[in-house]
Amino acid sequence: MALRRTPFFHAHERSGAKLVDFAGWEMPVSYKGTMAEHRQVRESVGLFDVSHMGEIRVAGPNALACLQYLVSNDVSTVPVGQSQYAALMNRDGGIVDDLFLYRLAKEDWLVCVNAANRDKDLAYMEANNPHNATIVDEGDAWAQLAIQGRNGPKVVQMLADRSVINMERGAIVKASFAGVQGCLLARTGYTGEDGFEIFIPAADAAPTWERIMGAGAQWGIVPVGLAARDTLRLEARNVLYGNDIDDTTSPLEAGLGWVTKLGKGDFLGRDALVLQKEQGLPFRLVGLVVDKRIARQGNIILNAAGDAVGHVTSGTRSPSLGTNIALGYVKAEKGNAKPGNVLTVDVRGKQASATVVKGPFYEKPY
Repeated sequence: MALRRTPFFHAHERSGAKLVDFAGWEMPVSYKGTMAEHRQVRESVGLFDVSHMGEIRVAGPNALACLQYLVSNDVSTVPVGQSQYAALMNRDGGIVDDLFLYRLAKEDWLVCVNAANRDKDLAYMEANNPHNATIVDEGDAWAQLAIQGRNGPKVVQMLADRSVINMERGAIVKASFAGVQGCLLARTGYTGEDGFEIFIPAADAAPTWERIMGAGAQWGIVPVGLAARDTLRLEARNVLYGNDIDDTTSPLEAGLGWVTKLGKGDFLGRDALVLQKEQGLPFRLVGLVVDKRIARQGNIILNAAGDAVGHVTSGTRSPSLGTNIALGYVKAEKGNAKPGNVLTVDVRGKQASATVVKGPFYEKPY
């Protein structure tokens, strides 16, 4: 089967991108190199093609009730023009996907889902819609770009037909952008930096790439591939579906208790989560700083006695910090997950000490 291409495919080719198969899409993994792209986002601004992500419209008089039943967070607290991060839940308390919900009007929501889960999420939402809200796949109608970094808002402001520079974090507005009408500008992102995610009508999107690159030239904007997107999100300790969370992990175990509102009323998986909280969490996702070696997904985590107590879900060499960082699940018993505890990671038969740390590995200094 031929790989799908975003409206910016030819721009990637012109930029010398290394293209790979990602969730059935031919996507840029890097252009000039992961380290350089990563650092440019941290120091100034980068441009990402994230058009492979899915968009699902949930609308009608029962849209709020529908989403309140499907996700872990309390959707009722989101005002029009704002967004919310949440977990799409299954009945066993596992995570079907993690997603962003954008409230465009009182009963009109745009839900952004992970690329690999587009079809799965749509089918799941349609099958678990007792309130009969209108659920429509709009994934092919939108292209999506992320402009991330401390200078990202300046680039967006140059191309928007309204003031966006002072928008609150999480806010979303409709605007003309880079000469295209009907765009949505959201002050969101998954890199640990300031910036915007831009939803652009797909049919008109292709020329916007070069317009953004031109507007951002004074700040040294560069195109950024999937590899640097992954190192950026891991430094910020943002979880990745398929690595750090999936249908078998609960948001409580994954450190997503802050988007899990057990007191909001009934929702899918609530009973399982309440029971898990009462009985105690079997596992916790922890951050690890690993000595000497780069831990990778699937590496076994050992305690001081040499017993296996968990496994690594994500790991890399941090370009910003110059240290090896990782996420992994460990048994919650006996203080395994306590910050400061020293564990061991088996990296292809070689052992490396790993210290449990709290919070993000990197936090923006501005």
